[in-house]
Amino acid sequence: MSLRTAQRASLVDQVIDQLKEQITSGSWPMNRKIPTETVLAEQLGVGRNTVREAVRALTHAGLLECRQGDGTYVRATSELSGAMLRRLRQAEQLEILEVRRALEVEAARLAATRRTEDDIKRIDAALEARERAWKSGTPEEFVEADLAFHMAVVHATHNLVLIDLYEDFSAALRASITAAGTSLNKSYIPHDAIARAIAAGDASAAERAGHACMEHILIALTEQV
Repeated sequence: MSLRTAQRASLVDQVIDQLKEQITSGSWPMNRKIPTETVLAEQLGVGRNTVREAVRALTHAGLLECRQGDGTYVRATSELSGAMLRRLRQAEQLEILEVRRALEVEAARLAATRRTEDDIKRIDAALEARERAWKSGTPEEFVEADLAFHMAVVHATHNLVLIDLYEDFSAALRASITAAGTSLNKSYIPHDAIARAIAAGDASAAERAGHACMEHILIALTEQV
């Protein structure tokens, strides 16, 4: 590798890191369009070719998606969620829900034994937001609110690995849930029992409640097949 090539590669890596920071920090929200190549080049003080290479690398990693004639959109928050997104595109809906059940039921059980008062407040607030989203009748809003509730439960486990895993999984799962159609949510599935069991510190009840909620969804999916 020549010195010039090495310097260019180093510059591209720096731009990749800067673009990643915009994604992971939330400055560029999920499913939103990022600035144009020209704007990024001006902001970062580099050439458009350097920006193009960095965007191409992040697209290959699954974090970005280039839409011909439209622009480039944020599709995932990390390489792991990008890989999950690619894998979930090829998975059956039943397989995805079975994995989701495993993560969320265990999270409910752990949260019941580790939650703090702040965790309980966040879970209750997320539960109220979920109920408001259902009443709004907007499928996309309800998907976000439902995932936010389960994320609050996962954070109450204080298991950093589980938190990172669920965050990456939910980023990839979001598109799948929306695409699966709101047909899985024709009837409202209350999550109050999960919140109550966690607040009471009852791990067994939390596990049962989490399992019951996911069973409702799995049954609904099976009836569609």
